[in-house]
Amino acid sequence: MGQFPLTLGRFIIRSQSQHPGATGEFSGLLSQIGLVGKVIAHDLRRAGLINILGTTGETNVQGETVKKLDEIANGTFLRAFQQHGLVCALASEEMERMVSLPENWPQGKYMLLFDPLDGSSNTDCNMPLGAIFSVLRYENNDRQPVESDMLKKGLEQVAAGYLLFGSSTMLVYTAGHGVHGFTLEPSIGEYLLSHEQIRIPDRGKVYAANEGNYHKWAPGMQKYVDYLKVSDKATGRPYSGRYSGCLVADVHRVLLGGGVYFYPGETDKPEGKLRLMYEANPLAMVVEQAGGRASTGTMRILEVEPKKLHQRVPLMIGSKQDVETIEAFIQGRS
Repeated sequence: MGQFPLTLGRFIIRSQSQHPGATGEFSGLLSQIGLVGKVIAHDLRRAGLINILGTTGETNVQGETVKKLDEIANGTFLRAFQQHGLVCALASEEMERMVSLPENWPQGKYMLLFDPLDGSSNTDCNMPLGAIFSVLRYENNDRQPVESDMLKKGLEQVAAGYLLFGSSTMLVYTAGHGVHGFTLEPSIGEYLLSHEQIRIPDRGKVYAANEGNYHKWAPGMQKYVDYLKVSDKATGRPYSGRYSGCLVADVHRVLLGGGVYFYPGETDKPEGKLRLMYEANPLAMVVEQAGGRASTGTMRILEVEPKKLHQRVPLMIGSKQDVETIEAFIQGRS
């Protein structure tokens, strides 16, 4: 008889037992993120039935139209952690300011940053969506956290990961000891270990990018995309284009099969579109833990010094050799 797959809960307990000093707090936090994924997945399955698609008529701090599902997903994260005692502060792409949880301080040793619904433009056409999270430690018993306490380099993340809502729901995370993926089995309501110790190939055959912005890119970036389309057996070109409009889905494909995702800066927006704290840092930690690379084109993402919560940054992420090739083009070395 085959062995039953490990549930997320059992995997967490097993991982905790390998770290004698573990108190179980991080395990509880990860379990709550799993619960958030179940709730959001449930809402997404019923989205067309309960009239929660469309916009609220408001814009978020990024100046983008807020969809009702964005608001609902953001509220789900907040409710899941407000009364759980593990997190003393929260920050979200959808909220202008950090939310402090004084009732969880000082016992709550973590701060959580998240993008509650990545790819929300896909909601109206039944395409993949995601959520991204980053966990930071806070152990100052003298005062409650303030926003500047969250402005830490990606290297200081305790854990990071994402939820992917597609044909199945997945939770992928790293706590600094490899990357593991769990798939939700709806019939029993449990996440089962489906991808243990994920390793990204050193080079892939696909790229994901919004090529509609091609003429806004710097010449080095344009040359790189042109290079990908030239036939060359030695380097496996031409690459296949794969872009879904959901960062999580595109990075997940690259993580499992190799290749590269890039959202570079533009001539009128050199800082790019993606957020350092909610998107680039957590995904960079995941991909690096799987053996890949994440870069702004000129430096390692995890070493970028954050100046504000909603800071934007160019992102090149995926297979190590593919990202190194992009860097060479951007820096004029190719």
